Amino acid sequence: MAGVPAWYPDPDEAKPAPMPLLLVQAFLNTRDPDSQIDLLSDADAAKQWLVGAGLLSADAPLRPADLVQARASRDSIRTLLATDSGEARQEPRLRPLQELTETHQPRLAIDEHGALALKNAKHDDVGDGLFDLLLIIRAAQEGGSWTRLRACANPDCGWVFYDRSRNQQGSWCAMAVCGNRLKNRRLRARRR
Repeated sequence: MAGVPAWYPDPDEAKPAPMPLLLVQAFLNTRDPDSQIDLLSDADAAKQWLVGAGLLSADAPLRPADLVQARASRDSIRTLLATDSGEARQEPRLRPLQELTETHQPRLAIDEHGALALKNAKHDDVGDGLFDLLLIIRAAQEGGSWTRLRACANPDCGWVFYDRSRNQQGSWCAMAVCGNRLKNRRLRARRR
């Protein structure tokens, strides 16, 4: 498997999603609880990542409120990832995503092969880049690949990975690390 783009938070990602869903996976992995690194907590690091990932133009401003919106949207997408559709509609933590859909309008576009797709009508600020992510998620939900994007079952990790297993039952970002760590923890608890 080919490596991930330079903007991906971990150059050694073992379970990358296909493009464009990889962009959503990368956005979710801008916060790594294991290493305590959050690329969206510092304005300079956030701008560099957002520009590199194509979610913000290099000349666009990045205000503190934009960082708050980006982190809230990231948390909301994580909630969407972890919730089935019936529960998600009532989930108050989805409010940042609902606000994006209320303030942005997609437009219908036709590609060179005649396929219709929804595109973002503008690309001026962070909100526009975040709306692009929602359009990618919508297409992935429609195409069936959204269900393969998962957060690691280790509560101390939460790294988002793409499950390529046939039965779609993957639980760990890395079995050798998180899977074994959690299994050993459970074994020790049973022995006590």
